Parts: sequence; structure tokens; C-alpha cells
Amino acid sequence: MRPTLRIGTRQSRLALWQANWVKDRLERQWSKLSVELVPIVTSGDRIRDRALSQVGGKGLFVKEIDEAVLDGRADLAVHSVKDLPAVFPDGLALSAIPRRADARDVLISRGGETLATLPDGARVGTSSLRRQALLLHLRPDLRVETLRGNVDTRLRKHREGVVDATVLAAAGLERLGLMPAQAHVLNEERFLPAIGQGAIGIETRAGADVAEFLQPLNDRESALEVAAERAFLRAVGGDCRTPLAAKASVRPDGVHLKALIASPDGRTVLRGQETGSADDAVGLGTRLAARLLSRGGREILERLERLEDAGTGA
Repeated sequence: MRPTLRIGTRQSRLALWQANWVKDRLERQWSKLSVELVPIVTSGDRIRDRALSQVGGKGLFVKEIDEAVLDGRADLAVHSVKDLPAVFPDGLALSAIPRRADARDVLISRGGETLATLPDGARVGTSSLRRQALLLHLRPDLRVETLRGNVDTRLRKHREGVVDATVLAAAGLERLGLMPAQAHVLNEERFLPAIGQGAIGIETRAGADVAEFLQPLNDRESALEVAAERAFLRAVGGDCRTPLAAKASVRPDGVHLKALIASPDGRTVLRGQETGSADDAVGLGTRLAARLLSRGGREILERLERLEDAGTGA
């Protein structure tokens, strides 16, 4: 019998595209291997009427899938890295990062306007606090509207006029062949991407033999980028209720990391950058987090925590 690997995945079109992409690469690499998908409905898919920051964060998109890997219903999971919480549950490991796609954000507007030419008071849809903070920082006049749902749903709501424009990840649009002709890619220097955006993460049980099958899919540069960005995330102690961004790039002189911590209203945006050696990607992210926290980032996070406690009555 051919050995079989089971991939746990969300049921959105983008998640299934990513899982099938991994399935295809594994079966090409290992001719005697059979791979099947295990579609799972997550809490994040069920709760669609509130912003992620109000219902527990991006971890809602991975919790049930992680449980399936831990209890043996799936051998591995395929996630968008930007959906992963800062700290993995005990017993799980990020075993491979395939070559990363475009990490940038894209603005889609009804008349083809750019971020600079949107009319005053235009309604821009997003469920991301990072995108909200950067939109308001660059254009304080905009009205940012919560827009939940998968890529298809958000594009449909935009076409129906629920918002005048929306911001989505370039990678998801390109993978699904949905990039509109009038889309405007947002400059990475001004509109820093989400941590891990554009990267696919393949998760397994820690120490599982299945990780050996995944090594041919791992891209060293992409893995270094993700390691630095996620180290920044862990050191800051943030989640999707915190406007954070980070983007690393591998250069001849090492790994270069840019990051920011912002207030949700966009009035304060603390930016920093640092370069370190490739064998110290984690230390690089940790050091840059400490710098931004000491420059006022800690006060932003403490203020957000107080507001959250007041909202929950804690």
C-alpha cells in the first residue's frame, strides 16, 4: 500500500488552493506517497459578523486544525503564516515554509483610485487593525469599515457597494487568479505587510517522522524571513488585536528586518529596522521588538490592554 499523508485545512477557496498546492508538490516529490485533504470548519469561519480583534484573534482560524493534528486525525496542517498565533501549542512545530509569494497589500477601489486619490471620507473595508492603523495614518479622513469573510466574499461586498475600496493581500488574489486590473499594490515602505503575509506554513506534530517528507518543500530564505518576523511578534507579545507589522528580506549582508507598532487610530506609528546575520534571525526579531517597545511601543500595548479590559469588564 502507498503511504498516505492527511492534510488538515480550512474549507475556504484560498485555503484549499494552498493545501492542494502542497499536496501536488508532495506527490511529485515522493512518487509512492498518497496525500489526501481533511477539510475542517474553524471558529474563525463560523464567526463572520464581528472583527477578529473582538472575538479572539487569528488563532480562531487554526485552533480546530491544530487539534486535528495533535489527536492524529491529520498528519500535517497547511496554514497562511499570517494566521498563526505568536506561540504554537505544545506538541506542534512549523516544519516547512515553501517559497514565499508577494507579501504586499493591494488596494482595490471602485473607480481605480489609488490610496492618495480616494475621495475624502471614502469607506475602506478591512478586518485588520494593522491595515486600519496604516490607512488612518496615511489618510485620517477615511472611514474604515469592518469587512469580514474570505477573499471572494470581500470582493463581492466591494462590488455591491458596501465599501468604496478594500485592502487585500496580493498573494491571495494572485493564487486565486482574482487580481483586478485596476488594483494598486501598496508600497511596502509606507504600508508594511502583516507578519508572515504571503507565506505558507506547514505544521506537524513536534518530532514527527512526517517532517522528513517536507524538507524538499522548504525554502531557506523564506524560512529565515518568517523566523525573524515571528520572533518580533513573540517578543512584542502581540496578536491581531495589536496593530503590528514586520517584513524581513535576505540580503548578501544578512537578514534585514523592518517592523512597526501602531495605535489603532493611526496617530502613532513607531517604525524601526535592523540587520543581523542569517544564523541569528530570531535574535534579530527579538532585538528590534525591544527597541520599539522602549521607544513607546510598550505604552501603546498597555493602553490597548486597558481599553480591552474596560470593554470586557475585567
